[in-house]
This record gives sequence, structure tokens and C-alpha cells, in this order.
Amino acid sequence: MQFDRQAGVFAHITALPGPHGIGDLGPGARNFLEWLETANQSVWQFCPLGPTAGIHDDSPYQSYSAFAGNPLIISLDDLVADGYLTNEDLKPVPDFSPHEVAYDAVREYKHDRLRIAAKRLQESVGGINIHADTDTTASSGVNDDIAVDVTVTLGDSVDPSQNISTHNQTSIDATAFKSFYRRESHWLTDYALFMALRTSYDGAWTDWPESIQHRDPDALSDQYESLDSEVIYHLIIQFIFDQQWQSLQAAATDRDITLVGDLPIYVALDSADVWATPDVFQLTKDNEPAVVAGVPPSDGDDGQRWGNPVYDWEHLRETEYNWWLHRLDRLFTLVDITRIDHFKGFDAYYAIPVDSDTPAAGEWHSVPGYDFFETIREHIGSLPFVVEDLGFIDQALHDLREHFNFPGMRVPHYADWCHEGNMYQPMHYPAQSVAYSSTHDTNTIVGYYDSLSHSQRDCLHYNLGVDGSEINWSIIDAVWRSDAQIGFTTLQDILGLDSHARFNEPGTASGNWQWRCTDSGLDDDLARRLAGLTIEHVRD
Repeated sequence: MQFDRQAGVFAHITALPGPHGIGDLGPGARNFLEWLETANQSVWQFCPLGPTAGIHDDSPYQSYSAFAGNPLIISLDDLVADGYLTNEDLKPVPDFSPHEVAYDAVREYKHDRLRIAAKRLQESVGGINIHADTDTTASSGVNDDIAVDVTVTLGDSVDPSQNISTHNQTSIDATAFKSFYRRESHWLTDYALFMALRTSYDGAWTDWPESIQHRDPDALSDQYESLDSEVIYHLIIQFIFDQQWQSLQAAATDRDITLVGDLPIYVALDSADVWATPDVFQLTKDNEPAVVAGVPPSDGDDGQRWGNPVYDWEHLRETEYNWWLHRLDRLFTLVDITRIDHFKGFDAYYAIPVDSDTPAAGEWHSVPGYDFFETIREHIGSLPFVVEDLGFIDQALHDLREHFNFPGMRVPHYADWCHEGNMYQPMHYPAQSVAYSSTHDTNTIVGYYDSLSHSQRDCLHYNLGVDGSEINWSIIDAVWRSDAQIGFTTLQDILGLDSHARFNEPGTASGNWQWRCTDSGLDDDLARRLAGLTIEHVRD
């Protein structure tokens, strides 16, 4: 897909300023949109939005669901404004650091407040009832085990015969909830029950009783009945997330700012996705992965064993990629464009035997990538993707990307500055690419520059015509000057921060995803400087 020449900032929601220990969908995000407008930026990119887990260091790439939103980024301030919390409910607010997210402390603080808000919202709509009918087959094509009807009953003060424009907030909330449920029911009740069961059994679904693991209809019906209040809580929390996200989307649209999401190719084993749709994945009869995902060794490394279950592409093709269509339908209700993580996995996947700790033991297997993307294009009408094609770039991947005209990624951190014509030097970026000063997985510009050898620094200075005194702005300028369709930078790079502000270091198990920008970091002078570069290089 061809994008206009433009510029933007990569900043995950959690990294934004805010009073409750983590960036959220409220005033801090709206202020960031205002700052982006001042900086003449037209694109905002962020990491996946799904619910995160402490056991995975709260990585947005290891989520409990490929469809659900992260409750931690729901704005408590907006819940106060909507009348579901009071200012007194927010007290006492812990002394959260404005510089980094302490996920466990945030989770503990927000948990009780979200419970209060969910209870009040449920009361405001007159109650939510769950009915599990084991005699009815779900028709979504995603989960054919059990159908669950969710009924929203309006409060006594509402006359349902009134025109919607005259309804009070109770009626509006009830109508919005029913609309949300109808639109998202194909994943929503499975996710809500999954989260309720995780709390009930205090562990991964692969350790639950066999009848629930294997989704016996009678067992599931019993669980819906016994855990109904917890299931309803998770339904409401997803509704709140959706409402707040729609509000943020509208604010972005008002400022002509495009939202760019992120699509991790794989999902976590301990997720509602694998539990609810096991046929989509290569699992054994005991619901264990038959093989797991990763990448093979290459020059300078031993490869990686990610541990995610891999897809059963034969089953997906036979079902016309229905699971993926639902996943992308949900994603594109949230964002305008999405980055595909590990694009190579749509050309071929690397499968490692589950009992092997050595990535070298794996093998490549083909994927019907052309058929898949043609099906997606027919369903969506376009292919608004940016593809992460770093790492294993071979002819097959190149051909797949070129066939669908997907822009690939270019990041100067991977450049050999002393090799003439190196593809990661900004002056050689093709138009059909998206360029980044750095990414969530790389060091910051300053941290990267500090790590370079003297010879690489000298070659960088020569190639870019700079002296290194403001290396962050020199690299941003080079990315903006390049032919790439979209240029991205990060808040850390705009602020000139070193490796202490790195967002994530792949291969490490802790200390990631924590960095936050402060209110003072969204500086108007920096915004105006970025705006000047954007105008100079015709990206406005």
C-alpha cells in the first residue's frame, strides 16, 4: 500500500505522562495528541494494546488475548468524569514514579478502582445477565463449542420507547454495551470466562481440570454460572476500554493524526486465543504445543526459542483464515494502519521441537502467504500494513513483500557506516519503506552512538556530514530527509536520552517496558523543532 510522505512518533500508551503510575487513555493521551499536532506530526505508532502479565514482564507482545484491551491503561480520570468513580475513590494515590512504570503497584492500585467502576456501571444499566445455552451452536466460526447470550436490562427510570436522543446516560450506556457485545461477542465471552477461570484456578489453562481445558459444553456452562459475577466484570472492563479508545480515536481524527498499531504474528500459549480456538494451533491431544516458534542461529547468535505455539496453516486455509479475519477486523476497529511483527512468519515459519532447548533443532515450513494476503485484501478492501522485515531477509520474503507492495522497515542502528551503499544508511532508504530513528526493541540513538566503535562513528560523521554534538537530532534529520514514505522517531530520541531510557532489550526477562515520559518532556520548544524539520523535509 502506498502511504503519503509523512512523519510521526512511536510512543507506547504506557510511556505517556499521567498521575496513576502508567500512561493511559485519558488526559495524558489527549495532551500527547495536542503535542503531536504542535510538532506537525501526522502519525502515532504504539505497541500492541492487549492485557499484559507480570509473569511475562508485562510485555505487550505476550498477552492474554489478541483481541482484548489492557485494563491497566483505562483512565481513572475519565471514569471520574463519566460518573463511575469519584475523586474520593481515587484516594490515596500511591507515590508513583513519573519516570517508570511499577506494574505490580499499578495493578494493585487500579484493581480496586476498576471493580468499583464496573459495579456502578452494571447498576446503571439495570443489571447484566449471562445465559449459557449448551444446546445452541455458536455461528461465529471462531468457537463452535458453546453459545452465550448476554442480556442488558435497562434501569427502571428509562422508558425504552423514548427516542435515543432523549435517553438519559443509563439508556445510552445500555445501548452502547449491547452494541459492543453484538460486535465483539465472537471473542468477548471466551476471554471473560478465561480471565475468570485464571483467577479461580490461579494458573495457566493447561493446568485446569481436563473438562475445562477441553471445553466440555456442560463444564463451561457450569463455570459461566458459578463465575458469572467475575465474567461480567471482565465484560464491563472491555466495554470501558472500548469506549475510552473510541474517544481517543475521535480526538486523533479531529487532529488528522493516523493511529498505527502493532500485530504480533504469534500469541501466547497461556491466552484465551489458544484455549478457545485450539484447532488454529499445532497442539497435541493434551493441548500442549507440538512445536514452538523461534528463529534459527545466524552469524553472531545462537538463534531464539520464543516458545509460542505455531499456527496450523492447513486448518487456517481450509477455514478461509476465519480466525485471522476476526482478529484483523478487531484490530482495524482500533487503528488505521498496523505494523506486522516478524513478517517472515507469513512466508515460512520456524518450528522447534517442544522438547528441545536448542533453536538449531528447528526447521522451516512453508506458509500460504500469497493466498492469505489475497484473502485479507478481499475481506478488508486494502492492505494497510507496514512489515517488519528485519533479520531473515531472503528472496522469498522479498518477493512476498514486493508482490503486495508492503513498505518494509529501515533502522540506522543496523547500518555499517563504513560500507558504501549499505541499505540501512538513511540516504539509501527506498520510497517503499518506513524509517525509524530507533524502535521499541533497539537502543536509543544516544545509547547506540555511545556503543559505536571509533571507526563507525567517524564513518557516520562522514556520511551524514555531522560532528556528533547533537547526534539524536542528526539521525532524526537524516531519517526525515530520506526517501522513506513515513519517518518515525521516539520520545527518547527527541529528548536525547541514553540507553537508560531504552524501552525493551530483546532476550532479557526483566526491566523492560517501564520507561515513561514526564509532563515536562512534552516540551513545546522540542515540538516546534520537530515541526521545523518536518516542514523542511516536506513531511507535513
